[in-house]
Amino acid sequence: MNKPFSTPVKPNVRLADATLQFSMYGNCSASIKEWFLNTVSLKREPRQTQLKFNALNNLSLNVGSGEVVGVIGLNGAGKSTLLKTISGIYVPQTGTVEIIGSTTPLIELGTSFDIQLTGRENILVNWVMLGRPVALLRGLEHDIIQFAELEEFIDMPVKYYSSGMVARLAFSIATAIRPEILLIDEVFSTGDERFVEKAIARMVELIDSANLVLFVSHNLKMVKQVCNRAIVMHKGEIVGDGTPSEMVPFYLQNIVHKQNNVPLPA
Repeated sequence: MNKPFSTPVKPNVRLADATLQFSMYGNCSASIKEWFLNTVSLKREPRQTQLKFNALNNLSLNVGSGEVVGVIGLNGAGKSTLLKTISGIYVPQTGTVEIIGSTTPLIELGTSFDIQLTGRENILVNWVMLGRPVALLRGLEHDIIQFAELEEFIDMPVKYYSSGMVARLAFSIATAIRPEILLIDEVFSTGDERFVEKAIARMVELIDSANLVLFVSHNLKMVKQVCNRAIVMHKGEIVGDGTPSEMVPFYLQNIVHKQNNVPLPA
């Protein structure tokens, strides 16, 4: 694993009482029939009401150098929103977010790729977007392509790539050098089993290199294998924080089984 750019202080992520509120719009019409009659008669559209909900609710979290934190929870718990807030995509209405170090987000893989460009061209574009020196890429491009297993396809436009190929390329670019803060959101869900094993091995290297990693996943086995800390999110809040061996059973017992009304095994 290559060394990162020199960093005067250790990376750190700190959120204090962060609340992020989203708005939804609902239709207040009394019935579908009324909506249809209003529409065909060109009447004023039914009144809309604004519904607000907290995607993050007064959330506080501190993650330091050397920690690899698994973020687990049901769909809609706020896991991806948390990573997007840390990466600066979202800005909370209240509270503070303090980041020491540069973030490398692996969120919604492929959205930053230009599908008309080739894989090789996208390596350069994404490398620059991550704020990395182009001169450093010259010695790493071959390694990126090789790790992604895309040697035969690297000069093909990305629009012809499968979701797994896109995931492999994005992961390879992001981890070609040791990131200061790595944010991963279900990146392994689209890779084949063999590549997942390679990616896990590289994640272990990151752990050993004392980087800061936040890892969102529904794969609880992987969380226990890769992470040295886990947090449980539910309805925009952190409801559990501890070791993966503690938090995975806590999550299954207190969130999953209660949500599905599934009795715990005797």
